[in-house]
Amino acid sequence: MSVIVGRALPDARDGLKPVHRRILYAMHELGLTPDRPFRKCARVVGEVLGKYHPHGDTAVYDALVRMAQDFSMRSPLINGHGNFGSVDNDPPAAMRYTECRLQSLATDSLLRDIESETVDFLDNFDGSQQEPIVLPARVPQILLNGSSGIAVGMATNIPPHNLGELVDGLVALIHNPEITEKELMQYIPAPDFPTGGQILGRSGIKDAYTTGRGSITMRGVAQVETIEHRGRPDKEAIIVTELPYQTNKAALIEKIAEMVNDKRIEGISDIRDESDRRGMRVVIELKRDAYPRVVLNNLYKQTPLQSNFGANMLALVGNEPQLLTIKQFLEVFLEFRIETITRRTQYELRKAEERDHLLQGLLIALDNLDAVIAVIRAANDTATAKSQLIEQFGLSEPQADAILQMQLRRLTALEAQKIQAEHEELQVRIADLQDILANRSRILEIIETEALQIKTTHDTPRRTAIQEVEGELDDIDLIANEKAVILVTEQGYIKRMPIHSFAAQARATRGKAAARMKEDDGVEHFLTCCDHDSLLFFSDRGVVYSLRAYQIPAASRTARGVPIVQMLPIPHDEKITSVVPVSEFTDDVYLVMLTRKGYIKKTALDAFSNIRANGLIAISLGEGDQLRWVRLCRAEDSIIIGSSQGMAIHFKADHDQLRPLGRATRGVKAMKLRSKDELISMDILPAQVVERLIATANSEEVETEDDTSDEVNGEEVHETAGQGPWVLVVTTGGLGKRVPVSQFRLQNRAGMGLVTIKFRHKKDKLAALRVVNEGDELMMVTMRGIIIRQALDAISPQSRMATGIRVQRLDEEDAIAAVALVPLSGSEEEAEALDEAL
Repeated sequence: MSVIVGRALPDARDGLKPVHRRILYAMHELGLTPDRPFRKCARVVGEVLGKYHPHGDTAVYDALVRMAQDFSMRSPLINGHGNFGSVDNDPPAAMRYTECRLQSLATDSLLRDIESETVDFLDNFDGSQQEPIVLPARVPQILLNGSSGIAVGMATNIPPHNLGELVDGLVALIHNPEITEKELMQYIPAPDFPTGGQILGRSGIKDAYTTGRGSITMRGVAQVETIEHRGRPDKEAIIVTELPYQTNKAALIEKIAEMVNDKRIEGISDIRDESDRRGMRVVIELKRDAYPRVVLNNLYKQTPLQSNFGANMLALVGNEPQLLTIKQFLEVFLEFRIETITRRTQYELRKAEERDHLLQGLLIALDNLDAVIAVIRAANDTATAKSQLIEQFGLSEPQADAILQMQLRRLTALEAQKIQAEHEELQVRIADLQDILANRSRILEIIETEALQIKTTHDTPRRTAIQEVEGELDDIDLIANEKAVILVTEQGYIKRMPIHSFAAQARATRGKAAARMKEDDGVEHFLTCCDHDSLLFFSDRGVVYSLRAYQIPAASRTARGVPIVQMLPIPHDEKITSVVPVSEFTDDVYLVMLTRKGYIKKTALDAFSNIRANGLIAISLGEGDQLRWVRLCRAEDSIIIGSSQGMAIHFKADHDQLRPLGRATRGVKAMKLRSKDELISMDILPAQVVERLIATANSEEVETEDDTSDEVNGEEVHETAGQGPWVLVVTTGGLGKRVPVSQFRLQNRAGMGLVTIKFRHKKDKLAALRVVNEGDELMMVTMRGIIIRQALDAISPQSRMATGIRVQRLDEEDAIAAVALVPLSGSEEEAEALDEAL
């Protein structure tokens, strides 16, 4: 083994490199125990340099400082007094100013029994001193405080752990030598870093514990608080209280400030460090329009607030570098601990036998006191007396020496009793020590007892929390879930606009331009959603494609957008005919599809949760047919379909009227059409509305015949003005109204339906038919891309036979193209997710 490898890699038995071992041993020899006064670090460094480590004083002092830093060591081994650096990477004070002594953990778990011949010693660099090859550790120090180092062609990086958990794992190995790494993780679940923080997921931990290598994702602890400012509005702020292991706080703050200045992170207005002796506190104040969770996710993604610990658990075993699993570390330590207990017991046995041998000699002398005194008095010198005692009483030389050195006061009867009692105690002690050496189970029992004593005295609670989620952040975690408008033109341009680009306007105003259209282009699809929604794009050929809303490039109101073929693999002869936003794929929601020839079918939404990059077949189409509309619904809902000539049919979506079908199916007939009529829209009425309609109709039979007449001829419907929902009817000529859904009674599928509006002009046609509720906001777009956003309350309720009122002022030769509802926010949006679908 090369010298550089020996210096850079820790010993698997005591977890120390030579310089750390020499520092601790030198402090032990200086008597710097926890109950003794502090001594200058310069004194310790000088002792180490002069006796054991003839290298630079800076290297020795740096190693000493690190063993005293509570942010570097999970359980510091040195008690430092003075400036020993900080988590901001501030340098420690010079060694002439700082003082140190051993921590009680170091004396209890590393240096105790070192005089009991538990470990081997070797000569120092000049042969003038002896130093230990390894320290007699009582707990697996290499896992307790970890280690890192770079040698020639190899490196080690071992994470620190919790003392109590390590002892529990060691005890579990003692009781079950066949225990697996997975079972050991029940006792040692994860590393425990001195700076706290969080560990995300267990896959990296499992890799490190079972193979010796693994990437452990660490994350700082942060929460969102409201900061009060005197004389100014309150602000939200992200408060960071714990950092990942080995993260420089000052460098982190500088990195965040740099990224804010470079506009790589948005939403931060100020950052300051309020840390003090009570703990860490980094305050990141947010702008008023910022989303705290999005800003925090960006900090995790782009700064060291989340980082990885690359575990490479390499250590010296028998002076050879080996990559070890968590179980192998404990096994190596346990075998070493068995050896140290054996050597300590042998040492104690030898000392006990030597003492008992002397006591036996003293007892012989006391039994023959007069004769012994006579021999001594008759002898001419000490050597003669010694030889006479050995010859006459069968004593050994040590026994004879002990008798000759015995004081006269020990000849009393009381002292004789004490010697006899000590002899008997030693006999019991010797028998016990011999039993320990003869039984491995006794040795393991001692190891367990002493380890548990260390745990009882020095254990501390876990600092690093374990989060079950994995640490990889997806793009969606970095983007705010804001409301957006999606616009697709006839020539295949698509763009996303923030919904706040369009303020609510009064009824019958012109609106704002939403896109710079080419002369031969117009708006094809227009919908509102949230940026985290999945958008399902259905083509006229019955193929569905998928994108997240935020993946569509955001653009200004006047921008044209990007070609949709750049976003989706759509053939040039294929056209998107429907776009559906989905917030969550569940098995109790269905997609209802309607074709140009009037075929309709219902398929479970979760059948579309995993759409391939090149699309997925959504419906089987007959020759010359096209898929035109797709909506979300539940089996308890009902479906309303409108035609360009102002007809609408309303039927239930239950399995009796519309049974669920697979993807590769055609469907059934939805509505009977008149000559030159065509379908223009489909929408869904929630189950609550259907139940109300059924209750209102009492026991009336559902109509099956054609019904184009209407009994309600008045323009206004005052009695329902404050109720809902309504069916919003909008014509291409810019007229619209809201009709109570009660006027669209339930029918059987495949009928002609009911009249929805009386057209003022022969050329006017129905442009949109939507189910709306009180308080909704709607957005209308014209063929030339003019968008108006207005409250539904501005449109008066009328009967089916009414002509409607002006809802948007149109330019000459322009016409209404589509209508969309503005999505709700928060929990309302989740509760009304189906109302957001196009």
